[in-house]
Amino acid sequence: MEPSSVRPADEIESIVHTYGTTLFRLCLVMLGSESDAEDAVQDTILTYLQKAPRFTDTGHEKAWLITVAANRCRDMRRRWARHPQLPLETLERCGPDREDCGVLEALMQVPPRFRVVLILYYVEEYPMEEIARIIGRSVSAVKMRLQKGRRLLEEIYRKEYL
Repeated sequence: MEPSSVRPADEIESIVHTYGTTLFRLCLVMLGSESDAEDAVQDTILTYLQKAPRFTDTGHEKAWLITVAANRCRDMRRRWARHPQLPLETLERCGPDREDCGVLEALMQVPPRFRVVLILYYVEEYPMEEIARIIGRSVSAVKMRLQKGRRLLEEIYRKEYL
């Protein structure tokens, strides 16, 4: 089996129609979030477009797609374990009269040069190299701003919200 070059649109539509629900359910169970499951399925389909071999039967194709989706979900969970984030739902609930938004309020008190790096890294999930390019600094400067920003955020949060 050799990797495909370009897959016809009707083949891709057929794959999504045939396996989309199965892949979504698998990812939903593994990730616990509809939006994350949708992202994982989308990544799986993209991987199919870019790297899938030509399959001899549908059983092999389905197994390949399920394996890729499960691996993508595991990768996402490992990333979350290494880089904990504030869930978007928490940010959406925050408002001026909410008490459960201490982290966000503490973050807003961190000086902007540290806050920007923290948001790009933890919320937007940019790698350090990309953040360095975005803010026009070196990777080591980004690492130092992350380190100092985390320390400042912790100090502010502990002092005002604990």
